[in-house]
Amino acid sequence: MTPVSAKQYADDVSLLMVLIDTNPLVWSSTATYLSQFISFLNSILLLNQLNQVVVIATGLNSCDYIYDSSSLSQTNKRTETLLQKLEEFVCKDEKLNKNDSVDGIGSSLLSGSLSMALCYIQRVFRSGSLHPQPRILCLHGSQDGPGQYVAIMNSIFSAQRSMVPIDSCVIGSQNSAFLQQASYITGGVYLKPQYLDGLFQYLTTVFATDLHSRSFLQLPKPVGVDFRASCFCHKNTIDMGYICSVCLSIFCKHHEKCSTCGSAFGRLHTSVQTLNQKRKAPNNGSD
Repeated sequence: MTPVSAKQYADDVSLLMVLIDTNPLVWSSTATYLSQFISFLNSILLLNQLNQVVVIATGLNSCDYIYDSSSLSQTNKRTETLLQKLEEFVCKDEKLNKNDSVDGIGSSLLSGSLSMALCYIQRVFRSGSLHPQPRILCLHGSQDGPGQYVAIMNSIFSAQRSMVPIDSCVIGSQNSAFLQQASYITGGVYLKPQYLDGLFQYLTTVFATDLHSRSFLQLPKPVGVDFRASCFCHKNTIDMGYICSVCLSIFCKHHEKCSTCGSAFGRLHTSVQTLNQKRKAPNNGSD
């Protein structure tokens, strides 16, 4: 694979991978969510005729490509095609067994859509020597799914290595620690709009500019980033824990064996008791 640093980019041409959260709980809280989103996509394509937009739907149980502006069959009727594909995806996702989802009904499959976006970008990298500058925009509203922590972090580090920024626009009721870390590590922008009625203005002002133009703008900076990890045993967010020295798995409590790689851990309580016995042992007079 060609090193990213050796690739040639057009300064103002963008490949925008948009990951749209289709969680019905998010849609019900934002009435004009979809119409403002479509207007934003149209504005990206109007800024430069060479810009490319790919939309990936992030469902509760699955992910799928629902729009690609490079496809001639989807160019003439952009809005109708996108709405039709989105409706078909939502119906298909609802029919899937929710018991098979990663984190149940509360969180969407963000790890899957990130992986699909990175795979698409890698195909573009290999298609020729000159590429539009790729970036990922996560339009997300679901709560974080601790069970996806490992997969999401792997995607974040893969994007960082490929120099692909991950932008995050969180429209849910609470911040996303996963997306805060994703934007911070990859050099993207994290934004949680205060007024969802003006979502289109937020999107066009912050996320419509290409990467070359960003160096001349004062974009929002995160006030703080939640770097806490999720344990592999109970999927809880923790401040302190135990780490396997072999596979770097994280646990909230001490275990005799790593559930990920099978490595045996030392007996913590036994070693502490032995150390205390040595300290309490009588001195025989020899120093």
